[in-house]
Amino acid sequence: MADSSTQKNAPVPPSATEERARSRKIGALRALLPFLRPYRLLMLAALAALVATAMISLALPLAVRRVVDNFDTGETALLDQYFVAALAIAGLLAAGSALRYALVTRLGERVVADIRKETFDRVIAMSPVFYERIMTGEVLSRITTDTTLILSVIGSSISIALRNMLTFIGGLILMLLTSAKLAGLVLLIVPAVVVPILLLGRRLRVLSRENQDWIAASSGNASESLSAVQTVQAFTHEAASRAQFAQMTESSFDAARRRIRTRAYLTAIVIFLAFSGVVGVLWIGARDVRDELMTVGALVQFVIYAVMVAGAVAALSEIWSELQRAAGATERLVDLLETEDPVNDPAAARSLSAPVQGHIRFEDVSFSYPARPQVAALDGVSLEIKPGETVAFVGPSGAGKTTIIQMILRFYDPQQGRITFDGVDLRDLARDDFRRQIALVPQDPVIFAASARENIRFGRPDATDVEIDSAARAAAAHDFITALPDGYDSYLGERGVMLSGGQKQRIAIARAILRAAPVLLLDEATSALDAESERAVQAAVEELSAGRTTLIVAHRLATVKKADRIVVLEDGRIVDTGTHDALVDKGGLYARLARLQFTDGIAAE
Repeated sequence: MADSSTQKNAPVPPSATEERARSRKIGALRALLPFLRPYRLLMLAALAALVATAMISLALPLAVRRVVDNFDTGETALLDQYFVAALAIAGLLAAGSALRYALVTRLGERVVADIRKETFDRVIAMSPVFYERIMTGEVLSRITTDTTLILSVIGSSISIALRNMLTFIGGLILMLLTSAKLAGLVLLIVPAVVVPILLLGRRLRVLSRENQDWIAASSGNASESLSAVQTVQAFTHEAASRAQFAQMTESSFDAARRRIRTRAYLTAIVIFLAFSGVVGVLWIGARDVRDELMTVGALVQFVIYAVMVAGAVAALSEIWSELQRAAGATERLVDLLETEDPVNDPAAARSLSAPVQGHIRFEDVSFSYPARPQVAALDGVSLEIKPGETVAFVGPSGAGKTTIIQMILRFYDPQQGRITFDGVDLRDLARDDFRRQIALVPQDPVIFAASARENIRFGRPDATDVEIDSAARAAAAHDFITALPDGYDSYLGERGVMLSGGQKQRIAIARAILRAAPVLLLDEATSALDAESERAVQAAVEELSAGRTTLIVAHRLATVKKADRIVVLEDGRIVDTGTHDALVDKGGLYARLARLQFTDGIAAE
């Protein structure tokens, strides 16, 4: 049986040179604009609250100046008025800040929820080709960890950055109006502050992306190990799994440590330069007050503005690093959203004629899995499966049996030839359209972390409890389900951990029976069943197959003896077709397989 699995190694983060070539600017955040546009009114309201609070905070030093300059006038009533005005300004500032926080946080949560939904909508529809290149744990890391970073930016950092930019610009203007001389001295400090932000900010951007890549890699590794925890334990592989996860986690920590150290240097440099400038300006201003070139209130007002401007610059330096991290996270999410899937629905999809017949035809189909392009999983396969016909596929492992099933479901497209469904090329149909006409029992049945009832209902969400009960009985699953603690409402655990392999398979068969589709695909559907259950399920499948196109993949030839036709595959090619008896009489591969399985010999059949 051909399969598409491939060893997925942990991704190696890009080198610093590659990362700089990919993204030297914070412009990656522009990719968030399509998610922000639907909420323009909310953005405008938040911006209005932000501008209002910035203006109010800039007005506060004016009130302080009045208080200081009139402190010794003896006019108590006037002084009281200034204090009341300052208090009123503080109240408005508090109310405006609360409103801004509420609006911006709501905007951030809404946008991130939309991003998560769109990303999941995208990856859930991706073909298996996509998952040959990326681990599901890494996808989950991008949906959770990366979107959390974006939430911190939209819900906090951008708002704080805008507020500090307004404070910086407004503070500079008011400093100029208060004292042009002192303001000019302050402006001399600005280039010294901006240069390290630009230089270290770029380095910070690279380290942030590398850190996120390692987090995603460790998440993917943990997801893979935990999903196969019984196998890990059975092969006493815990120590090796721990070591591998620890190595990835430590690599993530090392990248984070370098990022933190760079950010600490940036913060220290910016704050020292900014506040050193404030101290120097204060010293010169104190001399001007002594020489009566300005009032004490004017100096206090200027110092407050200078502190506000310096604080704004320091805050912007810290926020810059957050924006750098968010830009890296945005890039990673955009990579997911913009990934091209080779299996796509056509722009103008055709429709299947009603009623659906289930007529399937392979026309000179050749296919190789992307992970193994040099190995032909199917090689020039031509085959017609007529409506209502039961066709079995047999052959050694790797012969291409399961690949036939995957091609019918259009998980992959052939590199040569075509596959038609009721005369229409699968590539001309919307995938949802023809997949609704197919019921599948996979080789490895998937059981969801839900009740037995919901697992069976997965086959047809609108099914009634009576129909679910009937499907379970037909699949020989009713007895063991009713024996569970809560019957059909019993929780089956993650991946059906509470069930045996045979019980999982019967749940999957009941799910397919409930779907009642015109095409039934059985991929080793009875491989995990005991003899008694297999006979019961086989009888149910025979009844279910009546009037339906049925494809059976099996190693156990006893399950395919009654098929209308048996197709023998070897190395991706059809080497023989016919009924069980005809193929046995003919000799060849099928006869050899039959001789190996039926211990009483062919004559006893």
